Amino acid sequence: MSRRLRVAIVTESFLPQVNGVTNSVRHVVDHLVADGHTPLVIAPAPGLADYRGVPVVRTRSIAPPMYKSFPIGLPDQAVEKALAAFRPDVVHLASPISLGAAGLRAARRLGLPTVAVYQTDIPGFLRQYGLPGEASVARWVARIHRRADRTLVPSTAAHRKLESLGVPNLHRWGRGVDLDLFGPSHRLAHLHDRWARAGRGRDPHVVVGYVGRLAPEKQVRRLREIADLPGVRVVVVGDGPEKEWLRKNLPGAVFTGMLSGLDLARAYASLDAFVHTGERETFCQTIQEAQASGVPVVAPAAGGPIDLVDHGRTGLLYDPDEPASLRSTVALLARDQELRGELAAAGLRRVASLDWRHVVQDLVERHYREVLGLAAEPDAA
Repeated sequence: MSRRLRVAIVTESFLPQVNGVTNSVRHVVDHLVADGHTPLVIAPAPGLADYRGVPVVRTRSIAPPMYKSFPIGLPDQAVEKALAAFRPDVVHLASPISLGAAGLRAARRLGLPTVAVYQTDIPGFLRQYGLPGEASVARWVARIHRRADRTLVPSTAAHRKLESLGVPNLHRWGRGVDLDLFGPSHRLAHLHDRWARAGRGRDPHVVVGYVGRLAPEKQVRRLREIADLPGVRVVVVGDGPEKEWLRKNLPGAVFTGMLSGLDLARAYASLDAFVHTGERETFCQTIQEAQASGVPVVAPAAGGPIDLVDHGRTGLLYDPDEPASLRSTVALLARDQELRGELAAAGLRRVASLDWRHVVQDLVERHYREVLGLAAEPDAA
């Protein structure tokens, strides 16, 4: 039987915040516990001190003015105290920038091996919000990852970016999909029909949906480019600071607000097509969730989506630098039902083996154990 590990996860975000970092950490914790490992989570306050029986150490935090719903963890003596008390085999740094940097320093002082997971393009975030400091933050991110024992990147684009910043020892580690939650069986005909016939006219529309945070870094204002396509109804699933602008400028769209769990799975599966607008994604988990839901995908030919969408086979990629490309690509998919079916089927096949259990097992056996100097051990028969 494989040696069971004690894993301390220092994360920049955790519940009650809901985002890509939180979701990845949650799945990692769930499957570490299921496989007999012992995790500890260290995350910014506020929030519960326990997640499904796993202790969560909360540290001091501040809320940035431009994004008050996203607390930033501050360097805190609680990090090193928690690590020293827990005595982990390995420290997992989830999207390290602030709290993760403190976790890295503490781990190095305690002689603990570290695995850093690159997930958020913070310099790009600053650029999108028109804030200063992009170059200095990029250097800071690179410094953190250079000092970690191993950095895991989710995509080819992320690998190239960190490599260009001089970060060594880069390894690909993708993301899983909750195949127990997302699937075509959750499609609700009455929900689809309500969306398809909402608003103007009686003829049903092709339902094209966006799912995710409604924020500038997701470039959601580009949804306006497809909102008036003949025969198309846009459905927006999510919440964020761009919500009011979108409501004003997409008067014919349907807004569901933020959804989770089964409600989210039903929303995905009830779409005719899924579109993603952000071109600075390091991965783009919503693409995989749409594919798992049996929905054809349209995404930018940039960043993480390039690894997730084989153009013309498992989805369609548009050129984000070509003003008409998003609109023409969605129009092509909207008028070709047969193409939608082919892309949906191929996308579903692509994610069929990408369940989170196998992805977390890969994290443990190939990455945690290698930084510990342990050979990967086979599971018990």
